[in-house]
Amino acid sequence: MTQCLEDYLETVSFLADEGGVRVTDIAARLGVSKPSVLTALKALEEGGFLEHQRYRGVSLTERGSQRAAEIRDRHTFLTAFLRDILGVPDPIAEQDACKMEHVLSEETLSRMRQIASYTLHA
Repeated sequence: MTQCLEDYLETVSFLADEGGVRVTDIAARLGVSKPSVLTALKALEEGGFLEHQRYRGVSLTERGSQRAAEIRDRHTFLTAFLRDILGVPDPIAEQDACKMEHVLSEETLSRMRQIASYTLHA
């Protein structure tokens, strides 16, 4: 899955937490056009991550919910690591975490989690 599609999936997940998910809401949250959203939704639907019914909104499938949860967990952990362990200011930590969540290997993330666990329990 591309970085861009991960962002769309994560956004759908956040919006679902707040209620119904509409194309206009996704476009507004990401600052993109509705046609861009529709293109991404089609790709995510073809991948089995969500269902999009015109005029009824967007909903995550079980596979989509699971993948979105993984992405959100990475994002939340990275934001906390940057802020709490490295002392990066919150807005910068949030921005950097959004970029890092897509490119870090599982091994690097696992080592960062070990450092965080050790640091917080030391």
